[in-house]
Amino acid sequence: MNEVLKDAESRMKKAVDILLSEYSQINAGRATPNLLDKIIVDYYGTQTKIAQLASICVVQSSTLVIQPFDASICQNIVKAINSSDLGVNPQNDGKTIRVNFPPPTEERRLKIAKEISKISEDTKISIRNIRRDAMDKLKKLNKDSVITQDVLNKGSSKVQDLTDKYVKEVDGVLKGKQQEILKV
Repeated sequence: MNEVLKDAESRMKKAVDILLSEYSQINAGRATPNLLDKIIVDYYGTQTKIAQLASICVVQSSTLVIQPFDASICQNIVKAINSSDLGVNPQNDGKTIRVNFPPPTEERRLKIAKEISKISEDTKISIRNIRRDAMDKLKKLNKDSVITQDVLNKGSSKVQDLTDKYVKEVDGVLKGKQQEILKV
C-alpha cells in the first residue's frame, strides 16, 4: 500500500511541477527568460533552444536582451521569435537582440486568465486520474488478498487526502497567477 501511495504522491507532485513550468512561460506583462523557453532556432541545421545559443538577461521589467554566443545567428533568433506566438517585435543591432514586452491590454489579461484556468483544470483532472489509478491498484491488491478491507479503506482515505492536498495547491497557484496577471 505504501508503494501505491508514494507513486501517487510523486505523480501528483510532477503534475503540479509541470503546471508551474507552463505558468512560467506565460507572458504576464513582465519579461522573464522563461518566455523564450519554447522558442526553437535553426542553428546550422540543428533545432536548438535560444538559452543554449545566447545569454538572456532582463534589463527592465519589460525588456529582455539576448546576446548570442555566435553573432552570425542573430537573424535566425529574430526569425524564430517573430514566428512564435509571443506577439513581440525584436530589434537586432547585429550583436544583441532587444525584445520589449508591452503591458498586455485588459482584453489580453482576461484571455490569459482564462487560459491559465484551463491549464489548472487540466492539471486537476490529471491529479484525479492519478487518484483513480491508485484506488484501482489498492482494490486489485484487496481482491488478490494482499491487503485487507481495513487497509484498503485506510489507503483509499490517504489517497483522497493526497488528492485534496494537491488540488488545493493547484488552486492556490492559480489564484496567485491570476492576481499577478490581472494586476494593472
